[in-house]
Amino acid sequence: MDDTRPADDTAAFRHAFRRHAAGVVAITTVLPDGTPAGFTATSVASLAADPPLVTFNMARTASTWPAVAEGTHVIVHMLGARNRTAAERLAGPAGRRFEGDHWTPGPLGIPLLRDVTAWMLVRIVDRVAVASAAVVVAQVEDGGLGEPDVPLIYHERQYWRPGDPA
Repeated sequence: MDDTRPADDTAAFRHAFRRHAAGVVAITTVLPDGTPAGFTATSVASLAADPPLVTFNMARTASTWPAVAEGTHVIVHMLGARNRTAAERLAGPAGRRFEGDHWTPGPLGIPLLRDVTAWMLVRIVDRVAVASAAVVVAQVEDGGLGEPDVPLIYHERQYWRPGDPA
């Protein structure tokens, strides 16, 4: 057994979740001034099938939070391995996330990423503040499917496809 022990609870939390592989989504919206905004997340989950509800978590200090806090809709994009570059871009500096042709204006003017495995337009129905974060609950109103792909996963601070050598 590895005797490497983090120095405190926060470090233990961070180390543990770095080792927890998770699927990657991109969430897009528009800021109150109409500027495209978005981020990557590993916290998306289905909440209910009837009505169709999803949840995701985000920091209330995130650059996209004002749009989620004040807006009514976002688009949740399920990413496949072919979307690694888009995921990296949306995890990067806020001002550069929508440079390039990896997106187009979608429903309600919200950025729709190209070539994703699936997407859902969701209406935000609740925001629950927890510490410095929020749990966002949203109801699916529309969506679409792209071509199938193997999942894009996030593990040890990197994007992977199943089977990649560690």
